[in-house]
Amino acid sequence: MYSLVVKDHGAPPQYHHDPRNQEPQATTDVRVNHWFLSPFSKDYEGSVYVRQDHSRLYYGTILPSNISRITMLLSILAAPSIFALGGFALDPQPAGPAPPRETNFAPASIQHSWGPYTPYFAVDSYVAPPKGCVVDQVNIIQRHGARFPTSGATTRILNAVQKLKSATQYTDPAFDFLTNYTYSLGKDNLVPFGAFQSNVAGQETFRRYTKLVSKESLPFVRASSGPRVVDSATNWTTGFSFASNNVFNPSLSVILNESLNDTLDDNMCPNAGSSDPQTGTWTSIYGAPVAARLNSKAIGANIVAADISNLIPLCAFETVVHETLSPFCNLFTPEEFAGFEYFGDLDKFYGTGYGQALGAVQGVGYINELLARLTGKPVQDATQTNRTLDSSPITFPLDRTIYADFSHDNQMIAIYTAMGLFKQSVPLDPTNPSTTPGRDWITSHLTPFSARMVTERLSCKAKGKRRAKAQPFVRVLVNDAVQPLEFCGGDAHGLCQLDAFVESQSYARNNGEGDFEKCFS
Repeated sequence: MYSLVVKDHGAPPQYHHDPRNQEPQATTDVRVNHWFLSPFSKDYEGSVYVRQDHSRLYYGTILPSNISRITMLLSILAAPSIFALGGFALDPQPAGPAPPRETNFAPASIQHSWGPYTPYFAVDSYVAPPKGCVVDQVNIIQRHGARFPTSGATTRILNAVQKLKSATQYTDPAFDFLTNYTYSLGKDNLVPFGAFQSNVAGQETFRRYTKLVSKESLPFVRASSGPRVVDSATNWTTGFSFASNNVFNPSLSVILNESLNDTLDDNMCPNAGSSDPQTGTWTSIYGAPVAARLNSKAIGANIVAADISNLIPLCAFETVVHETLSPFCNLFTPEEFAGFEYFGDLDKFYGTGYGQALGAVQGVGYINELLARLTGKPVQDATQTNRTLDSSPITFPLDRTIYADFSHDNQMIAIYTAMGLFKQSVPLDPTNPSTTPGRDWITSHLTPFSARMVTERLSCKAKGKRRAKAQPFVRVLVNDAVQPLEFCGGDAHGLCQLDAFVESQSYARNNGEGDFEKCFS
């Protein structure tokens, strides 16, 4: 058995952000994670889920109580030997896949209507690069795996459940379970299924990009500091190691404090608006008839439209926790689930997407980090980046072949928007889902649990020209679906020349064209 234990984090850096874009000043050690694959430690206070392949997955993390500090100086001194360590086994061939695990708990028409609470699914089958092209670098940004409801959502869910339980009579057998129902979900952290999702993603990455891995170039892994994000990153590295027969053992190298400069969390734009007006409008439209129907089945419950957008998520949360369909799911029709999906679409579109004036700017920092990796040049950014970390080859190397960052759904939406993905012909209508022709802004397709965007850099030779010098190209996949990249002249294979891709990201290269300052002024 093997596992990665998140330990020796050290104190997080206290960077005080200056909205005038001056360099943030550190007041404590840089937070650099422990570098080595470790056996399970008794000091670890989180929960452990042991899978059939005997690997251990972490969820519900509470960081160790005996936290020790690792300073940047020690990390720099240790780096040469750290980077040289790749693994202990002799056979680098991929291990067999992990035992199968059920991921489809309901018909797709229902499960794919849970918006951001949909379990990951591939929107399209992965397509290998065209002939003559070879992937030479991979950049992954991935959402954490399935989790419990947040603290705020828990309060709203409990309020709605209590209304149903207070009914004096149920006239539909589907509601009978409520008589003896007890709410038992946790808050905020990963669930075992969510840990499994990240582990499988790590395995998939190794198998797909095996040729990019060597002991001298292990994946460089970062995570935003939320416990569920940290756990997802370590579970991904465990999966990667397992798939390589424990030959290549990447570890979580940098944890970005979510209260400070962090390109993996949407925490740096206090003036950004919310999606409440748009989601509120749609809730009153789609939720009112659902509430009326529930009240006719649960006499005296007094359910209102807003409760529907809390009860449907409970169906999703209980399902991913227990890995079997929740009885709450049987209370709703496919059409009502579709109404909730559009609620999620509006929430993301007007939260950090194109419908939010200060949405795209929140993804600018990550785009500039991506451009630095693709071009091998230092990060040029005056927005969310932590310039101390991004200027060091230890905490932001430019010589790796695989980069994996772990984040949240709202931040990934901001990054999609900053890049120019999923641009709609007209803004989403809060009163009618059908008024956006060809709409592909569907949250379950964009940011399900364990969603991922992969930016591949490829080296391609012109057809029929053996001696021609290979040229660099870029391809972007979101949940395995190749994106058209029309903004940089993407061809039929979704390929853009690297220079054209970089040129197309002028919004990010110009630090949001004044929008970042609006976050604070």
